[in-house]
Amino acid sequence: MKPDSLPMTALNSKQGTVCIFGTGDFGRSLGLRLLQAGYEVVYGSRNPKNSDLLPKGAKVMPHEEASQKASVIIVAVHRENYEFLASLTQALEGKILVDISNNLKKHQYTESNAEYLSMLVPRAVVVKAFNTISAWALQSGRLDANRQVLICGNHAEAKQALVDMSHSLGLTPVDRGSLRVASELEDLPHQLFPLWRLPLWISAGLLGAFFLYVLIRDVVYAGVVDNKDTSFRIMISLANKVFPMVALVMLALCYLPGIIAAFLQLYNGTKYRRFPDWLDRWMLCRKQLGLLALAFAFLHVLYTLVIPIRYFVFYKRANTYISLIKENKTYEFNAMWAWRSDSYLSMGIIGFVLFVLLGITSLPSVSNSLNWREFNFIQSKLGYLTLLLCTAHAVLYGWDKFLHASGFKWWMPSSYMVSLVVPCIVLVLKTVLIMPCLDRTITRIRQGWERQGKRGKDKNAKSSQPLIL
Repeated sequence: MKPDSLPMTALNSKQGTVCIFGTGDFGRSLGLRLLQAGYEVVYGSRNPKNSDLLPKGAKVMPHEEASQKASVIIVAVHRENYEFLASLTQALEGKILVDISNNLKKHQYTESNAEYLSMLVPRAVVVKAFNTISAWALQSGRLDANRQVLICGNHAEAKQALVDMSHSLGLTPVDRGSLRVASELEDLPHQLFPLWRLPLWISAGLLGAFFLYVLIRDVVYAGVVDNKDTSFRIMISLANKVFPMVALVMLALCYLPGIIAAFLQLYNGTKYRRFPDWLDRWMLCRKQLGLLALAFAFLHVLYTLVIPIRYFVFYKRANTYISLIKENKTYEFNAMWAWRSDSYLSMGIIGFVLFVLLGITSLPSVSNSLNWREFNFIQSKLGYLTLLLCTAHAVLYGWDKFLHASGFKWWMPSSYMVSLVVPCIVLVLKTVLIMPCLDRTITRIRQGWERQGKRGKDKNAKSSQPLIL
């Protein structure tokens, strides 16, 4: 029988019997979920007597006998153990074989495991599925975030049977195309935070650059010019300068690519033109940039809270009080400095709270409960408000230090001035974009309007992804 002519029993797998070859962790977890979803489960095993660990209600029998009980057979064994399937070619004729295997490393074989299985059992219909789901995800049920099942195969009806099965298990199936995609699916479990690599590199670069900057300015300068050893400031003082700098710049970097994309659309006069690859990559990792920025903001808050209990602060405060007592002097109340201090703290508190709100709404469990308008309002409108408040927090911290020559050591401006460069650029460019004349044009472009002649110049251009500005 050819794979193109599957029996109806093979396509109507729902409410039927499913056979699983393999009694390992994944096979047992998947069998348990299938039993809970109302399926009958039969295990094929080399040693049917060892069934103590199998889910209650499942049957276990030799491979050939088990394969005759079901039309959908899940192959939960490693590629190195596929040889026994060759002897079952006749029993597997017309069956749907679901390959769930992965390899120890990327590109371990010239062909994918699923393609190898289809060559080994040519009269069966092979579908790749469940290889990106872990045994833990299956056991934890609907509460686990890892619910997406990637499916590929050459037979549409066989893939539909797996789609129905995934829905029955409370999982989300995604059809990725033909069996040629199996190699890509088998490489996915080996990827380590693919969307986090660029943000991590950016944060590491900013962290190293800013730390070196404040180290030269605050420690090396004091040692060379004033002959003072202030290296003890590295652990708390310098760290508490670097962390907010990185957080503020990375928050600005979340919104800068959207602004660049808007100016590109204005320049091109159309949305039907692809952005440069570097801009696409940048826009895809904005969520990760924001979460890392929030992590550095949390560190800034924690380091700020421990400042009053530092030995250096106790020492400096005691000396100040003793000096004032000896000289019989008091500090005069300065209303302007009180306003500045309270405003500085208020901007920081409100900005941090909104920053946390942005981080919470970026979580899938929260963002999935919001419609597009709500999500856009929080991530865009409140996002820019967060950037504005955090920038104001840094401005009020520095106040008029940039006017004093003592604030420039070796012609190096204060660290707060360095951290304000990117956020101020972003806020200025955003102010330009929300001007009515430009805002109307951008809105029309995103609704499909094109400047005359642009379509003819770029006939093969693809539409870019929607923006959050």
